[in-house]
Amino acid sequence: MKIAIIDYGAGNIQSIKFAVKRLGFEAVLTDDAEEIKSADKVIFPGVGEASSAMKMLKSTGLDKVIPQLKQPVLGICLGMQLMCEYCEEGDTPGLSIFDAKVVKFDNTVKVPQIGWNQIYDLRSDLFEGVNEKEYVYLVHSFYVKECEETICSTQYGVEYTSAIKKNNFYGVQFHPEKSSKAGEKILENFLKLELRS
Repeated sequence: MKIAIIDYGAGNIQSIKFAVKRLGFEAVLTDDAEEIKSADKVIFPGVGEASSAMKMLKSTGLDKVIPQLKQPVLGICLGMQLMCEYCEEGDTPGLSIFDAKVVKFDNTVKVPQIGWNQIYDLRSDLFEGVNEKEYVYLVHSFYVKECEETICSTQYGVEYTSAIKKNNFYGVQFHPEKSSKAGEKILENFLKLELRS
């Protein structure tokens, strides 16, 4: 199986590559459109600031490539946020794959949220074998509002979307590569997904 991790200068992609390897798979780090299009699975990571990450995507033309992908795609952290229609951070238009908006946590909670928190209302093949209220690792100041495409939620001052799905596109706010056994299982489930319409 060919797994492509999109390498566009915004993310700790080596840790994701190592997590994939621990599951017995090899992944390539690439910003090559043809290599990404021909992969069986695509992982779209991201850490950092939304508007500068989007500029990096545009400079490589990947902002046009990613929404057209037909195979299973997993956005992680900022990757998931950039797949939404709008990010409040840097007033950034997203890739509009998900019909969702990304907004900042208010000042009633410590921002950024750093550490372990629970995911619940799990409703996707992505969570097969994962328990309700499992703990995952998160680092973020902005969150995706709850929407029709939400497939699990987390509470941090407000209930928000911690995973999202539309057609072949999946997104997780947490870092599966840093989320112990639960994260490993979610990543494994994604890599074993069959393409469904």
